Amino acid sequence: MLKRKHFGLSFCLLLFMQFANAQFGLYHEIGVIAGPVQLRSDFGQRQNSETNFGNMGFGVGIVHYLNFTYADAHISSFTNTYFNDHFKVRTELSYNTSKLEHFGEWVDPSKTSENAKRLRAHKGEANNFDIGAQLEFSPLSLNEFQGYGHRFSPFVSLGAHYTFSNAKVSTTYDNPNPDAIGDVTDPSNFYSFWEPGSVDVSSPNSWSIVTSAGVNYKLTRVSDLMLDFRFQYYLNDWVDGLNHQLPSNKGNDWLVWINVGYIHYLD
Repeated sequence: MLKRKHFGLSFCLLLFMQFANAQFGLYHEIGVIAGPVQLRSDFGQRQNSETNFGNMGFGVGIVHYLNFTYADAHISSFTNTYFNDHFKVRTELSYNTSKLEHFGEWVDPSKTSENAKRLRAHKGEANNFDIGAQLEFSPLSLNEFQGYGHRFSPFVSLGAHYTFSNAKVSTTYDNPNPDAIGDVTDPSNFYSFWEPGSVDVSSPNSWSIVTSAGVNYKLTRVSDLMLDFRFQYYLNDWVDGLNHQLPSNKGNDWLVWINVGYIHYLD
């Protein structure tokens, strides 16, 4: 219930800020994005392509932009500054999900130890709902882009998101205790060298740092196509429901998201 209240207050605040800005002539863009997500987590083997491509998912989102170039033309109090012509403020609501399992040499079929069986039996799922904002910079003039001076407008961005996580975990490992078969709270069902408590589905929410690079392509006067390559680093290591303490655990969970979007300018 607290999570829902927190989200509701945050969402209402963002909406209020956006529509309040509209009263001062800051015009808006709205769009949808979607594409494959690659979650880099504690599942699988580090720097292993089978792990990276095996633990992939999908993400969708709604994006909103504050566009300052329109304000130049409509409000005398705004001057045609460099900031107005090269920056936008992007807010976003998005969701991504990834199925997770262990890949790499430690789960190779040739491995017949109990630990190999535990790893092969261990599955997970990461589900993340994001709300946040980024400051987006375009090296080329946004005014000229909107006037068909150039059809492509590259950009980079940096911002922060608050992530509501809901991790899931399961195991099909046959624990010797018949009353605990598949029990995700029993450490003996998982890799024996992990510390107790390394598997936890309580999924604490987290801030994350988001940066991206991409390009917009001008379709019409009021619409663009967007290609965006995103890197998102979470400020905790529980997004996947696993936080083992082995030396191979070098950092928190993070993801790469390649998304395609359609952006519409609201006149």
